[in-house]
Amino acid sequence: MDQHATAFKPSLRLIDATMIVAGSMIGSGIFIVSTDIVRNVGSAGWLIVVWLISGLMTVMAAVSYGEMSGMFPKAGGQYIYLKEAFNPLSGFLYGWSSFTVIQTATIAAVGVAFSRFTAYLIPEVGENVFIFSSGNFHISAAQVLAIAMILFLTYTNTRGIKGGKIIQTTFTSVKLLSLFGLIILGFLLVKHSFWSENWQTGFHAVQLEKSAGAFVKHGNWFPISGTVLIGAVAAAMVGSLFSSDAWNNVTFIAGEIKNPKRNIGLSLFLGTLIVSIIYITTNLMYLNALSLDQIAFPGGDRVAVAASNAIFGNAGAIIIAVMIMISTFGCNNGLILAGARVYYTMANDGLFFKKAGILNKKAVPEWALWAQATVASILCLSGGYNDLLDMIAFVVVIFYVLTIIGIFVLRKKKPNIDRPYKAFGYPFLPALYIILGSVFCVFLIIFKPLYTLWGLGIVLAGIPVYYITVHNKKNKLELDER
Repeated sequence: MDQHATAFKPSLRLIDATMIVAGSMIGSGIFIVSTDIVRNVGSAGWLIVVWLISGLMTVMAAVSYGEMSGMFPKAGGQYIYLKEAFNPLSGFLYGWSSFTVIQTATIAAVGVAFSRFTAYLIPEVGENVFIFSSGNFHISAAQVLAIAMILFLTYTNTRGIKGGKIIQTTFTSVKLLSLFGLIILGFLLVKHSFWSENWQTGFHAVQLEKSAGAFVKHGNWFPISGTVLIGAVAAAMVGSLFSSDAWNNVTFIAGEIKNPKRNIGLSLFLGTLIVSIIYITTNLMYLNALSLDQIAFPGGDRVAVAASNAIFGNAGAIIIAVMIMISTFGCNNGLILAGARVYYTMANDGLFFKKAGILNKKAVPEWALWAQATVASILCLSGGYNDLLDMIAFVVVIFYVLTIIGIFVLRKKKPNIDRPYKAFGYPFLPALYIILGSVFCVFLIIFKPLYTLWGLGIVLAGIPVYYITVHNKKNKLELDER
């Protein structure tokens, strides 16, 4: 009896695809990163501008991807788009970067965030509780919990798309309703509103002084403008773009979506729009519930906990901890579910481990799922959560820019191919995203060179790997022909 399926089963509806977009985007970032944004730009107006730019870039990219998802409704998504627009090398470098940095490091970061907030309820799983120590190397209970969560969700997704779909839809629905409730109550229940006080800062950009590269708590604020302001906005956007990332994961699972030519593009637009609106209104709520100083320096750098305490009193920390546990659990399910499909498609092109290209009897790439879980678990042990954000954001935006350039290339290379969707605002909005994304990457290299250059180095390291893989593939074909 055959123990392997030969093709994916299209079982996801538009609502399921939209929930994968929204659920993969909303993790822990919206509850944390506004703190760093305020430290960088220092005013209510610029806090909202950073989130508006991030939301605009995300929606622009999503509707641009809608065109390519209609043209190539296949598992693998962005890997396929880059390969078709440019060449197999560019597609491989995306898949390589996804496996080594983008997808796996994001899964690790979200897993660590899950553990951090679980520790509010169960202190025994905190980051300061060490299970193993040897010199400067430590394994904390939080890291073990993060790995356990990744392994559990990976196992669930090896049992078929249905289980992953149920987890995704349930957890995403709960966190969307919870966030809407928090936003509304943040305007209705706070005892003291800081709205007027915060908006007196308007768009007067200031930045907190730094010492040895770190912001000085309650230090002096300095006015910034020109290129310094652009650099500060770019640095601030690391967090907001990370919080808005993973929307493209739905393109990876095109083979499992019903009517993919229609539903992928529509789910991309609906999911990114919903999340962008939630993120902007959440920050407006922060400006109502907390002073700018409280947003910049909340207890434990957790701005959502500070806001929740202002709304609900002492119960606030527990309420937010539960919300983030739900949010990160659902987010990682979407990331894990989708990511392995890229490696499956690469394997079928002869550019990844052969076993990754095999579906189990439940029609999911089980080996690829476990390979992804292994790398993500190793990254959980590496620590460096905040440093990972710089590396992820830089690499992700590089490939988004390249993929959207691909729209222009494909309009010339394949003008007659069926396009159920066309990129909204073409050529102006795609071109605007390319400009914004390129400026972001350049200023990130200037102002945060260490980890952004590490990210670039990991991408470039894929070039020799690609040529070695192609060479071995060619030799194998020659041997088979003999």
